[in-house]
Amino acid sequence: MTVLAFDLGNTALKYGAFGPAGLLESGVLAAPAQLNELWQRVRPARAILSSVADEATAQPWLAELAAVGGLGQVLPFRPGFTPVPLRNSYATPHTLGPDRLAAAVGAAYLRPGHDTLVLDAGTALKFDFVAADNTFHGGSIAPGLQMRLRALHAFTGRLPLLDLPAASAPVQLIGDSTASSILSGVVRGTAAEVRGLVAEYQRRYPGLGLLLTGGDAPYLLVALAPLADRIFAVPELVLLGLDKILRYNVDI
Repeated sequence: MTVLAFDLGNTALKYGAFGPAGLLESGVLAAPAQLNELWQRVRPARAILSSVADEATAQPWLAELAAVGGLGQVLPFRPGFTPVPLRNSYATPHTLGPDRLAAAVGAAYLRPGHDTLVLDAGTALKFDFVAADNTFHGGSIAPGLQMRLRALHAFTGRLPLLDLPAASAPVQLIGDSTASSILSGVVRGTAAEVRGLVAEYQRRYPGLGLLLTGGDAPYLLVALAPLADRIFAVPELVLLGLDKILRYNVDI
């Protein structure tokens, strides 16, 4: 029996179709009108929706779900209210981003009984720690790579707005132009930040494993190359966690 997991961001809707054996397909929908085709093709038994979007962004998607007759089959995922298959020791559970908690659930499922750090490189750079005893503790939130580039442009008078280079492209340590100096600060500076935080976690939790997800994950893989044997890239980690939360709450 197939279910759908939806992760709604500020610009698009990520989805994953899951069967009893795991992920069947995943993708990104750019417009609510695309939901109808997906829903009719997959014909899910149930669905779960996680959203970090504001009300104005979410409303067209909810309206489309209602139009295809699927709204009643959708479980809204609300941290602090929706039960999850791990202990949540976050001090303010109702303010916790649903994508962070879903990723933590996915991490606990993939690495049961092991200390795990989730690195989510998206709009924000998020670190989230799940202990070996199946407890989510929280982590940290910092600006992501694109946000740093935009901030340098928006809050200065003359710095240009740059695009990120390819993740495999070398970035100069010593920038010899304004553009290369910005990329050195953003890309290499973020890499140093990531390595430093991971090192702190490893000192505290020597057997730590790392799960890497998010659109800018390839840049972190480059930064963490010396730890390659402990890093597992899981692009659909949030969707996987949403599937497990849905099945934990609904008998499918």
